[in-house]
Amino acid sequence: MKVIKQEVVIYLFLLVFLCIWMHAKALLHHPIEHFEAIGRAPFGWLHPFLYTFIVYILILIVRIFIKLVRKFAQKGS
Repeated sequence: MKVIKQEVVIYLFLLVFLCIWMHAKALLHHPIEHFEAIGRAPFGWLHPFLYTFIVYILILIVRIFIKLVRKFAQKGS
């Protein structure tokens, strides 16, 4: 259960980070209009979650690769 909570926290952090990083200018200049326009985005309300999931999977692959490399490095030592 601890691992699931940790992964959810990572996902939510990515969601907020990517939102701010990608839309900082729009959020500062016209935040209400920007949030109202989410429904007209290519994937609608799902687009923030979908893009975050794609980035999360990429980061997860890198984390697993690093973990495997460390595991093999320890076996070789």
